[in-house]
Amino acid sequence: MSSAAWADNTSPVGLWRNVDDISGKPRALIRITESNGTLQGRIEKVFLAANESPTCAKCEGALKNTPVVGLVILSGLKKDGNEYTGGQILDPDNGKVYSSKISVTNGGKKLNVRGFIGVSLLGRSQVWERQQ
Repeated sequence: MSSAAWADNTSPVGLWRNVDDISGKPRALIRITESNGTLQGRIEKVFLAANESPTCAKCEGALKNTPVVGLVILSGLKKDGNEYTGGQILDPDNGKVYSSKISVTNGGKKLNVRGFIGVSLLGRSQVWERQQ
């Protein structure tokens, strides 16, 4: 097996696919990178329905109407035991920013992503699937 195949499966660094909570269809591919111990996630590709905009129409400030592809949606996450916490996640569908935390599961194949307001109990979770 190549050395790349032996990469750290506990790390969230890599390419992930998220799925729409309602339709169950793929929504986007997100590339998570690490710099100086902090994670960032950027949208690389989107799977849009015919009536959806390729821009962040509901975002505010400098992000308003920016293309969704290339948009940083995860930021500020730092390792805390088995999780990465203290970050933020942007929901391009509603333009809102939430506190976030993530954790890798299923041998590195799944990523539990939680966005919340205030305490973690008040929020929403998604499971993203590793693509590479």
